[in-house]
Amino acid sequence: MEWTMAPSAMAIAAEIVISELTQNGHEAYWVGGCIRDELLGRPVHDMDITTSALPEEVIAIFARSVPTGLAHGTVTVIQDGCGFEVTTYRTESGYVDHRRPEHVFFVNDVKEDLRRRDFTINAICCGLNGELIDPFEGEKDLQLQVIRCVGDAEERFDEDALRMLRCIRFASVLDFSIAKNTWRGLMRQRDKLAHIAVERVRAELDRIVEGPHPLRGLGMLARCELLARGKAPFPWTGTDMAAAAALTAGVGELESARLRWALLLHALKQSAQEADVLLRAWTFSGTTRSGVVQVLRVREAWTAAIEAMPPGTGGMEGLRRQWIAAVLAFGVEAAEGWLSLLAILPAAAPALPTAASSAFSVVESTEASTTPAAVNVQAAREWIAQMPLTSLSELEITGNELVGALDKRPGPWLGKMLNGLLQAVASGDLPNDKQLLLLEAKRMDRHER
Repeated sequence: MEWTMAPSAMAIAAEIVISELTQNGHEAYWVGGCIRDELLGRPVHDMDITTSALPEEVIAIFARSVPTGLAHGTVTVIQDGCGFEVTTYRTESGYVDHRRPEHVFFVNDVKEDLRRRDFTINAICCGLNGELIDPFEGEKDLQLQVIRCVGDAEERFDEDALRMLRCIRFASVLDFSIAKNTWRGLMRQRDKLAHIAVERVRAELDRIVEGPHPLRGLGMLARCELLARGKAPFPWTGTDMAAAAALTAGVGELESARLRWALLLHALKQSAQEADVLLRAWTFSGTTRSGVVQVLRVREAWTAAIEAMPPGTGGMEGLRRQWIAAVLAFGVEAAEGWLSLLAILPAAAPALPTAASSAFSVVESTEASTTPAAVNVQAAREWIAQMPLTSLSELEITGNELVGALDKRPGPWLGKMLNGLLQAVASGDLPNDKQLLLLEAKRMDRHER
């Protein structure tokens, strides 16, 4: 087999593993995703090997091996710093939880092993001579750009309900269609997704949303309403998902997964608080959840500021100050994130209040104009760039210094005063100078009294 899409060191190491197995009287082949990706001209990141050798025989052949899944015939062989999952030919039965087989039987025929696999494009193997073993015409389906189950689709999805999401994920990532019989099988078995752990569902959904063609996958999910059948709360119908499609049209332009999720939740009209609850239920990491929620909090602060913007020439300055307050409260990254979303949203984004939509449809007026104009994304970015500081740590005075200068015990007043000083400096009302900040702090303290 001549590899063009795999790292050469990995390919050579895998060839050694296969050679060792064959020299010891066993069959061995590259199998599954590595063959699929090589045929598609996509980067190959790992290589799985299938063999007629029993797990104990594999362990006996290789000096460095790890029995990672003996019950299912899998041994991880370490060769020249690369790890390869080497799995004995097997058949499976008794999927009592619609996820894992209750019975595994080792067999001697590689075609029987390929028969148990999910999709034809993953049921291809290849030996050292470069000849494909492809009993279910997976190479043809790659050429046709279609996802098709091996054998009966309903049976495959009944055995492992996660395969339904994998089906949509492959179609989305590869930009393929789904065979009619496979789609029908998915629709008939979609209620079985309730048996699958939320973490596994979310992992597949991550790959769809973060992949190269997220709109394709989201559109399929909207049509089949599969996610509504899962364990995690999913408070939207396929109609809701379809309605959000116009707002998520540019999702593929966003490189950040955090922003893709923020855009999707924005399009589905979720508040920051609602999004936080949902992302927790979907087992997202704290970092991802916090990043998404902060972007939506910036959205809420900005939209509220626009809606409260009074008529007249003073409205724009008030909006600038409210924007700066939001940046200080939720961070520059979240603020820039929200602006990135606004930049790809349609001009008349229906999920935004009317005032907020129009605020980003025109450019700021010239200084000579007495008519207040709304601000565009570029102006909001310029406001961030003009801020002399963006966090308390950059303020040239500390809480301890304020406590000493004002001869007061620490309390809620301290945080309020520090934030007031921060807002004043960030807005350009005060220079970031310790002595001037102390004078302003004393003035604020007298005013409070």
